[in-house]
Amino acid sequence: MTGQWRPTRISVSTMIILIVGLLQISPAFGAPQQPARAASNPVETHKLASKLMGRDMPYRVVLPADYASDAAATTRYPVLFLLHGLYGHYDNWTDKTAIEDYAAGFKFIIVTPEGADGWYTDSVSAPDDKYESYIIKELIPEVDKKFRTLADRGHRGIAGLSMGGYGSLKFGIKYPDLFVVAGSFSGALGATTYTEKSNGAIAKSIDLVYGPPDSDTRKANDIFKLVRDLTPEKQKPLPFIYLACGTEDFLFQSNRDFDSLLIEKKVPHEYRELPGVHDWKFWDGQIQQFLQVADRMFSP
Repeated sequence: MTGQWRPTRISVSTMIILIVGLLQISPAFGAPQQPARAASNPVETHKLASKLMGRDMPYRVVLPADYASDAAATTRYPVLFLLHGLYGHYDNWTDKTAIEDYAAGFKFIIVTPEGADGWYTDSVSAPDDKYESYIIKELIPEVDKKFRTLADRGHRGIAGLSMGGYGSLKFGIKYPDLFVVAGSFSGALGATTYTEKSNGAIAKSIDLVYGPPDSDTRKANDIFKLVRDLTPEKQKPLPFIYLACGTEDFLFQSNRDFDSLLIEKKVPHEYRELPGVHDWKFWDGQIQQFLQVADRMFSP
């Protein structure tokens, strides 16, 4: 589904102003941290002793309000993994939004992993930075073991902002057996095409993760290529994809291009263009919308 907003294209000068401004504000290209709000749902911080990463990996969990009650002692819940952006950390979603309040109306568990600046990909330059393998092979099984989850595709979703939007769609496309829904808010969807030489400081971390422009790692993690290579005879059902991007966001055009590709390949999805830039005001609004989408997608 395509939204009603169809503004003019952003000029090069406007894009430069946006990028410079974004680099001068807080982590994850976000706005200053919002004042703390009273939590409606319990939030816990955990650590996983990761063999793949060679260190303890922190993550937070937002539990349903009734999770610890006697009445829900045997109840199992869907799970939504929520990824942060570049320069961000696992605690961003709970520190910078009122997600504990927003989650109060839904009966599922929310998990916010640590992704550092690793682009949710196994790095070619840092052997212990296996952020894709860690989340897929260690964190998801850990969550299913430690919490009362409904451990199947129909009850598992993933979403994220900026770098995390790219990561969530990549996981959804590469591992369609694991997720029923994947969401991206202001996603850096063309990440594998960025280089420090052509895109500046934002892409420095990308070069470290993916290597040179023609590397196999870039090709294997290019979500545009992954979708273009889909063929009816070998295509597994993909998760339902949700895209949203602000019309004044410097990543706006790549999100519109990805929407066009999904239409061409007949991939079920929803695309929303809304007024906004690359900041926490936009992401705070989008997580409220996406919780409703995820709730509809999780099987009864």
